Amino acid sequence: VQLQASGGGLVQAGGSLRLSCGASGRTFSIFEMGWFRQAPGKERELITTINWRAGGTYYADSVKGRFTISRSNTKNTGYLQMSSLKVEDTAVYYCAASRSTPPYDFAYWGQGTEVTVSS
Repeated sequence: VQLQASGGGLVQAGGSLRLSCGASGRTFSIFEMGWFRQAPGKERELITTINWRAGGTYYADSVKGRFTISRSNTKNTGYLQMSSLKVEDTAVYYCAASRSTPPYDFAYWGQGTEVTVSS
């Protein structure tokens, strides 16, 4: 499975941005897709996941109510809609995929896309 993340950029606080994660290869084997982020000087954080087939979702408290994860099975693409962005959302965002059932291994990673939120 190969992943390609895109859509990052510079946005003002309160604004919105949509990230995309295109998947290729053995996409039929994806069980769960997740978005992680890593802010400068901080550890990588799991912020949201979606079950690739059933669509069930999980959100970390830090993004709940502001971010929405979705996917298109026909396009083999995952999305992260980010709204009401805050300066503290500034980070490099990564998409990842797990072919395993829980506990997910997230063995496949995209290259990261940078999001900068200005005040």
